[in-house]
Amino acid sequence: MKILLVEDDAKAARLLARGLEEEGFLVDIAGSAEDGELRVFSSHYDLLVLDWMLPGQDGLALCRALRRHKVHTPILMLTARDALADRVAGLNTGADDYLTKPFAFDEFLARARALLRRSELMRPPVLAMDDLRLDPMAQKVTRADAVIALTRKEYAILEVLMRQPGDVVSRSRLAEQVWKADLVAIDNLIDVHVGNLRRKIDTPGLPTLIQTVRGRGFRVGAAEGGT
Repeated sequence: MKILLVEDDAKAARLLARGLEEEGFLVDIAGSAEDGELRVFSSHYDLLVLDWMLPGQDGLALCRALRRHKVHTPILMLTARDALADRVAGLNTGADDYLTKPFAFDEFLARARALLRRSELMRPPVLAMDDLRLDPMAQKVTRADAVIALTRKEYAILEVLMRQPGDVVSRSRLAEQVWKADLVAIDNLIDVHVGNLRRKIDTPGLPTLIQTVRGRGFRVGAAEGGT
């Protein structure tokens, strides 16, 4: 499951993202409403977490704009405003829930999971490529009906690849999506994890699905000039 966190406080955003990643979520961070809006329309998210007080356009305006453009992804609004009128304004704008700062991470996590469970629109379909299946809700991977045990990083890499079946995903994108780090620092680490993932997915006797496209990155699909 993938979450977009729109928060201009970099330290608070990193702490919240770290907690979510430890729970198995993929997290992107945007520092402004403008950046958040661009990300919403360029990627798939299962939940949007918007801070009300942002530089420039605020979170309330972003929420309003997303709903106006028929974005139905659940929205959890974070704010220091605790007046009843503010809570009503946030919900009337299109937010699905409202959490006042400061908050306990356990409460935030419970509310986020409740929104994901409640919204049928956001119950993601099982991702499939040939006999490979990835269930984002259960975080379960199978091939030929056999369950495959993956590490957290291996699962995250596979989910990124399977959300773009047949498309090449660059190493730099994997670095950003899975490690939240610069490619230079972890280039070899990516190759190690992809190699481990391939050994678990592409076992002897089964067609090769995890492809390396030289000079470009990786993809899930039938071999076409990959290795």
